Amino acid sequence: MEAKPGAAPQPISLVLKEIVQEYPAPGGGITRVIDRISLEFDRPGINILLGPSGCGKSTLLNMMGGVRPPGLLAPTSGTILINGAECTDAHDDAVMVFQRYANRPDLTVYENVAFPFQLSLWKKKVAKTEWQRRVEDMLKAVGLADKKDLYPAQLSGGQNQRVALARALALRPALLLMDEPFGALDAQIREEMQQLLIDLYKAWPCLILFVTHDVTEALKLGDRVIVLSTQPATVADDFIIAEPRPRSSTWQRSTEAVRLEERILAQLHQVSAGRGAVRVSI
Repeated sequence: MEAKPGAAPQPISLVLKEIVQEYPAPGGGITRVIDRISLEFDRPGINILLGPSGCGKSTLLNMMGGVRPPGLLAPTSGTILINGAECTDAHDDAVMVFQRYANRPDLTVYENVAFPFQLSLWKKKVAKTEWQRRVEDMLKAVGLADKKDLYPAQLSGGQNQRVALARALALRPALLLMDEPFGALDAQIREEMQQLLIDLYKAWPCLILFVTHDVTEALKLGDRVIVLSTQPATVADDFIIAEPRPRSSTWQRSTEAVRLEERILAQLHQVSAGRGAVRVSI
């Protein structure tokens, strides 16, 4: 699939300062799930948040997207800044893609991708002729132009995730937040979706935060890999991968890739003490 290049990436800055998240514990007391995490991002790239299941990755991602549990202060302390402004609610420049792709069953593929443009915010921001062009472009880019009149129930899981990606990228977000978007797919479809994301990022670059507990996925996709410990989550490691994408199977078996995999696993074993789980795809 060759995606049609779009506009230049928007300027973006994302800063997390000393983020702490605590929840009431059963029977009283407090459970800390995130412990003083500080991170900075100032350019487009695919940035991986990697860690064991249940370590707080999704909680951290939701904060960046302005998703707050009702009746709970989130974060408990610390600040998230997007382009210098504190993020306390949904942000116009941030779009989220979940493992559960949340396509409306009563809308066609085309209507699902176009749905945000029916909302008042996007109606004001994007002219009808422009959003119609974007929707058509994205359907072509994700390989669903010939299925635009079908409904989600008529699609496979991978195709439904393509719809979710198309809907997100049609908004041209400066910040794309992805919460284990391919985790429910089988191995072959997951690889196809990983390659699709690489192609789409090349055509429409933005700042991506991608949550996973799959080490192989992290090494295949990431420009930067941030390894989180188990609860309370801290930054156990943070490094850049210089190898250009797409990363061949030969590179994935190379000394460099094996060294990075061992580095990640060593950090996780050191800080996790057997709790949670990570995955290495075969």
